[in-house]
Amino acid sequence: MTVNKIDALLALRSEGRFLVGRDRIKLLEAVAEHGSITKAAKVVGFSYKTAWDAVNAINNLLPSPAFVTKAGGRSGGGAEVTAEGRRLIATFHRLEERLSRISSLIAEEGLEDQEDFLLWSVGVKISTRNVFQTEVVQVKKWPVDVEVTLRVSAENSILAVVTNDAANELGLEPGRKALALIKSSFVNLAPVDHAPSATRNRFLGTVKRRIDAERNSEILLDIGGGKTMTAVVPRQTAEDLGISEGDQEVATFNATNVILAVD
Repeated sequence: MTVNKIDALLALRSEGRFLVGRDRIKLLEAVAEHGSITKAAKVVGFSYKTAWDAVNAINNLLPSPAFVTKAGGRSGGGAEVTAEGRRLIATFHRLEERLSRISSLIAEEGLEDQEDFLLWSVGVKISTRNVFQTEVVQVKKWPVDVEVTLRVSAENSILAVVTNDAANELGLEPGRKALALIKSSFVNLAPVDHAPSATRNRFLGTVKRRIDAERNSEILLDIGGGKTMTAVVPRQTAEDLGISEGDQEVATFNATNVILAVD
């Protein structure tokens, strides 16, 4: 009898949320080996931008960063995988090995009495650039809307406004884990001395990268705690503000523009 091989693709999750697959693990391993995001991206076949997007996404969904940059040195700095990142790599490989054994068993014996395995998720890709793993710390209900305060890190929280029906359907209450998603085009940037002070969603950060296209510029802001906020603004706005790497900027967005997702 011929046995078909099943290639099981694992997507590791944090608190039930998609975190990494093989491609991102290979990227972290390449960073650990070469000490450079540029070299790592070339080794795994990523563009430089895709590589940065991947490691920023991982950092935003972990309690502490898996990846950090190092300043200085003859080459102008490098990159390093932290102890948290190495634990992530090791955990992924252990789980992938177990899943491989399970897939081999399914290939040999079929799916009879194995239906539960069909519920294993291989993860999804989300177009929204700003995706943060958060914890609900306060829920304030009004007649129509509900204000939800979510902890992103020790330094930062996000305020979201949803309807009462949505809050009930999502089961939002203190201690509940939730993903907060904010489209990069909803994020506004301003110099520190001209930024609005009244808004609740106000994040002071340092510009990590600026990428210019013909019409728009993408700005990556380090907001502390290993988290990155991405804003896409008209290129002329970026030029007028004189935004460059190392600058201090304030990112703001409306609470009604925050999308929440739960298990």
